[in-house]
Amino acid sequence: MLDIQFIRDNPELVAEKSHQKGYIVDVPKLLAIDEERRDLLQKVEALRAQRNELSAQLKGGKPEPATIEQSKQLKEELGVLEAQLEVREDERTTILQTIPNVHADDVPLGGEEDSVEIKRVGDTPTGARDHFELATARDWLDFERGAKVAGAKFYYLKGDLALLENALTQYGIDFIIKKGFTYMTVPNMVNSRVATGTGFAPRTSDQSDEYFIEGEDLSLIATAEMPLTGYHADEIIDEAKLPLLYAGLSPCYRKEAGTYGKHTRGLFRVHQFNKLEMYAFATPEQSVALHEKILAIEEEFWQSIGIPYHVINIAAGDLGAPAAKKYDIEYWSPVDEKYRELTSCSNCTDFQSRNLNIRVRRKDGTVEMLHTLNGTVVSLARSLVVVLENFQTQDGKIRIPKVLQPYMQGREII
Repeated sequence: MLDIQFIRDNPELVAEKSHQKGYIVDVPKLLAIDEERRDLLQKVEALRAQRNELSAQLKGGKPEPATIEQSKQLKEELGVLEAQLEVREDERTTILQTIPNVHADDVPLGGEEDSVEIKRVGDTPTGARDHFELATARDWLDFERGAKVAGAKFYYLKGDLALLENALTQYGIDFIIKKGFTYMTVPNMVNSRVATGTGFAPRTSDQSDEYFIEGEDLSLIATAEMPLTGYHADEIIDEAKLPLLYAGLSPCYRKEAGTYGKHTRGLFRVHQFNKLEMYAFATPEQSVALHEKILAIEEEFWQSIGIPYHVINIAAGDLGAPAAKKYDIEYWSPVDEKYRELTSCSNCTDFQSRNLNIRVRRKDGTVEMLHTLNGTVVSLARSLVVVLENFQTQDGKIRIPKVLQPYMQGREII
């Protein structure tokens, strides 16, 4: 959520940036409701002050009938205004939650096709066998029984492919701990406040990506970013402790709504997968450099495995609501002969922290909103695709990347 004072001071900027992100917002309506709310709040506070004065008078002996009547009328009037104030506050909050974060000035404008490549690493080989065909032929992957048990796009990993997923996980954990991140497991469900506060507001009602628990104030998480954001909700963190660096491992559950036209073959886009996610809480002045650091960590991880990739600066129209800026790493697919999504990292500035009331106490005692950032170390289902495509042999076997061999009992090929 944006700071309402920032919107008051920059209404045209907020409207323009929201439009560039692809969100339809009504800033004039928000400001009109906000003005009504402020007027009502002043009246309510004035009446509350009068009520307190009358309450003091009523305590001192037998009150005059006129004083009793005045107190009764004041109570009724206050009740009406407080009800109106509550309505305006709810209306204001509802509109505020539809307004995305303001993207940084160096974010390219346009849609997905307008994202800008800023780096390219590695060769671009061609002619590999599709991961789905290869894994199914080796009896490593079973979508048919996954569908029988849970529905389409659910699956079983078996044997060496399941072990390879575990190897990627263990290597990722060891790698990120050495970078100073505290490893955490997280709840697989969050309440509506955390889900909303994380800021993944869909552009349209049919794009909601979360699975909700019927009859409960809970939804299954789409990423560990959600519970990691909520970890410090309603807390004030001393400046000296920042940045705080966490790494959360969790299953991720996604309906994959609104993905028409996206690549969905095999393991590339599924309803459930495991992911190791970086998350950081930082001061505003730390966040830009920390965003670059998280990107560098992601690059180092995939370079260590030996995957060709490029880095793109995501265009405004392809940013989610929380992100002020996002980088994607896309791996080279020798099957499709193009770059495909692998990981991302985002600077969400104070958008999420304002939603969940997470603040920093400065050395001088002042308190303000801090910044939050996130980045994927390894998204396991998709990462298996990457390894299967880039490390296969002509006879259908898979060479194990050197850094993963210690986690595969020293095996060099499967």
